[in-house]
Amino acid sequence: MPRNIEIKTKASAWKKQLEAAKKIADRYESLDQEDVFFNCPSGRLKLRTQKGKGNYLIFYRRADEAGPKTSEYFPAEVKDPAAMKALFNAAFGRGRTVKKKRLVVFAGQTRIHFDKVEGLGRFIELEVCLKKGQSPAAGRKIASGLMKMLSIPEQDLLKTAYADMK
Repeated sequence: MPRNIEIKTKASAWKKQLEAAKKIADRYESLDQEDVFFNCPSGRLKLRTQKGKGNYLIFYRRADEAGPKTSEYFPAEVKDPAAMKALFNAAFGRGRTVKKKRLVVFAGQTRIHFDKVEGLGRFIELEVCLKKGQSPAAGRKIASGLMKMLSIPEQDLLKTAYADMK
């Protein structure tokens, strides 16, 4: 299962942080996303639909704690998201829905997400995608360096998923 190191934070200085991220960007893209969460006893399960992009069923496990944390995830492309939503809703029960506009900044092995989440506000997520054999400690070091570069204060770090904030 792929792993990454993640942080989620309030965007306390959105413009400044976005400008800093774009300076180190290999590329970036804008996405409109809707995540439908389903009740899942052993982690989180969501159906992500994206305008003009692929749709995915994503299962992941991570601790609900502030600061850099390891996340194991498994994405599977979905060809018929409406049927998948109905199936998983019937099987597991539906949780919350999160709609967001996301700017993804790709920088090395890290995806920096600048999210405008409907009903919640602006946030930044870092996902350091661990390479095969790379330790979580190495990923946390990269995440910590990016936190400094983006001027993300420790007190702005968040523990939970957007769905838990609604």
